[in-house]
Amino acid sequence: MARYGMAIDTTKCVGCMDCVVACKTENNVPEGLNRDWIQTIVNGEFPNLTMEIRSERCNHCTNAPCVSCCPTGASHYHDGGIVLVHHDLCTGCKACVASCPYDARFINPEGYADKCTFCVHRVEEGKDPACVSVCPTYCMTLGDLDDPNSEISKLVKSKNNHTNLPEAGTIPNIYYLIGDNND
Repeated sequence: MARYGMAIDTTKCVGCMDCVVACKTENNVPEGLNRDWIQTIVNGEFPNLTMEIRSERCNHCTNAPCVSCCPTGASHYHDGGIVLVHHDLCTGCKACVASCPYDARFINPEGYADKCTFCVHRVEEGKDPACVSVCPTYCMTLGDLDDPNSEISKLVKSKNNHTNLPEAGTIPNIYYLIGDNND
């Protein structure tokens, strides 16, 4: 069975927000709320500064605190390790919202926790998530992290990369590519 993850090449992302708009449209995300967003990080001290632009979303963690803290089992692992929410089981208690170190969840106005699903409905049809399919710089790749021959595995192996907040112990499955290994 696949273990889905995403690689986002921060050297290609220009922060155009096409991924954000595509997600909102594909998933009927309510106005004023987002399942993904653009983050701009500046590191270093002047004049030696670097900037990283990245598209962020749920990290579909292998050790997801949102799943372990959910009192009803609404937050769960789907096939391939994709973290999802059963809307009909969710009481909107916000335990998962509080437990997520990535601020990737919100309460949908209909009363349930909402977040990125990796567009599982599209992935199960053999399509890319909406965000990946519209990216004009092709900076995002979804694939099977357990398949050494998959494009994502090759990218993560060949490029310098990092995950978001690894110290949280959640084992995130979003990898931010920050350059070639020889950079």
